[in-house]
Amino acid sequence: MASPNLAPQEQPGPVPQPAARSATAIADSVLFYGTFSLVLFAPLAFGSTDPWSVFVMQIVSASLFLLWLLRQVLSGSLQVTSNPLFRPILFFAALVLLQVALGITAYRYQTYSSALQYVSYAILIFLATQTLQRTSQVKVLAWAFSAYGTLLALFAILQSLSSNAKIYWLFEPEAGGWIYGPYVNHNHYAGLMEMLFPMSMVMTCTRHVSRRWRWLPMSAAVLMSSTIFLSGSRGGMIAFLVQAVLLGIFIARNRSRRGAFLAGAVLLVIAGLMLWVGGEGVLNRLTSIHSAAKTEIAGGIRFAIDRDALKMFAKKPFLGWGLGNFATAYPQFRSFYSDKFVNEAHNDYLQVLVETGILGFVAVIWFLTLTIRRGLRKIGEWTWDINGAVALAALVGCTGILVHSFFDFNLQVPANAALFYVLCAIAAAETRFGSHRRRRRTHASFPPLQQPEPAAK
Repeated sequence: MASPNLAPQEQPGPVPQPAARSATAIADSVLFYGTFSLVLFAPLAFGSTDPWSVFVMQIVSASLFLLWLLRQVLSGSLQVTSNPLFRPILFFAALVLLQVALGITAYRYQTYSSALQYVSYAILIFLATQTLQRTSQVKVLAWAFSAYGTLLALFAILQSLSSNAKIYWLFEPEAGGWIYGPYVNHNHYAGLMEMLFPMSMVMTCTRHVSRRWRWLPMSAAVLMSSTIFLSGSRGGMIAFLVQAVLLGIFIARNRSRRGAFLAGAVLLVIAGLMLWVGGEGVLNRLTSIHSAAKTEIAGGIRFAIDRDALKMFAKKPFLGWGLGNFATAYPQFRSFYSDKFVNEAHNDYLQVLVETGILGFVAVIWFLTLTIRRGLRKIGEWTWDINGAVALAALVGCTGILVHSFFDFNLQVPANAALFYVLCAIAAAETRFGSHRRRRRTHASFPPLQQPEPAAK
């Protein structure tokens, strides 16, 4: 007779109380909606360029992080979802600490101030990774971005048609500017729309939208894309064309006639709306791209700043002049006279080189490489997998802003930078949920039918 199993049974761990489970559920909802609401609030606050709006971003992101820590205490365990982007972020943080420790920053206070802003970006990347845990949340995020971009584009058109040179018809920029939407600089508005419109465009070509309602995301994509041209941003126009080509490549690889037809229809409607609302002004901006570039190469301000920035980089090539210190160090290298204050390099790549040197630029390339490589792994079947669709939209949006960064300083604007980094986090995060795995399990549970074997004689 077999002896019974006398091995001691493992004692179950402490079971969370109902009150604790309810508190963690509430905390999860607050963290999810709070994180992405902060990202969407930032553009409305004039791009979060004023001191008060910068403070709001920093204090709210820090508060959300403390709430996340409290949620871990309530759950009784520390659960951290990893993201490959955490490694280059930590490398970049170590570089900035080294700048401060060695005293090689041109103005230490400015480096501290810029570092705090980058800490808020890192927190948003971290929280976006921790809070996106279910496919339902991914769907909510996709439709929320589409609705938000649509409403903002409508507001921008209405404001431009009835403009009194004031943002929200109330606030006049102190230093002037070319306002469009809630931004003082029309180029930065275009950068925002470059990141938002791909979400609606991609959803139009997926199976998550029925034929009856497909006109909704299609109209949203048309409206947002049109305002890139109506804003008059030449860098935005170039970035949009690159994004359109990239989307066309993914649609062609998917061999989707429906997607190709819808994408072509969107481009035609954009052209019609652009000419109807913008008229001759938009055409003048389009036709002046080549001539304006010639003028700038000969002696324009932006190309002069680029040449000066390269001289700054050659002076301190390894660790740079200190994070956030381009404007502080630039006057001693300026090669032209101007009564205007040059606060940015008008080229995000050169600004990274100047402020953080080769090591900082390596961290940026590392960050972008991981984003693109990990994002491409998720988009194999994006027409039916919502996670792949959102990853594709995030990659296309990031591509637009990266192209635009050769001509402007979108990533020095906190609102645009925050959205860009969150999109990178979404694209690079591991897919631990969603229809892709469920579909694989479904196929595995129903093997192909086999012919019955003949009965033995």
